[in-house]
Amino acid sequence: MKFLKGTKLYSILTGACPVCQNENMYKYPNPYRMDKLFQMHERCSHCGTKYKIEPSFFFGAMYVSYAVGCGIAIVAFLISFFLIKLTALQSFFVILGILFALYPWIVRVSRNIWINFFLHYDENAVKKHRLEDSSQRKA
Repeated sequence: MKFLKGTKLYSILTGACPVCQNENMYKYPNPYRMDKLFQMHERCSHCGTKYKIEPSFFFGAMYVSYAVGCGIAIVAFLISFFLIKLTALQSFFVILGILFALYPWIVRVSRNIWINFFLHYDENAVKKHRLEDSSQRKA
């Protein structure tokens, strides 16, 4: 996955900081730890990027989550109904099972997509942050 570093796709798939991509935004990278699903670092320790840009920032990720869930449901239906030849009712239950199983992953990916709409990769972000830190210490 390192070959994607510097792209939004890398940040979205790995949960890395969207600005420097050197740190995971989440305190617990495994989304299936349901009690820790939403716990994020406040800032990136490498570049200082604040993840929660404003209060309730990630509410917008619900719209992304809906789209991601619909996409997964459509793919699950097409595979189960047309390729595996299940009935419509059986396909419905397959879709429910897949969405239930992927819920934590969908939540995280949706948050990653949402924050990547607003923040962009900067290969010099870490250097800039260190310069700002050193200038603040001198003052």
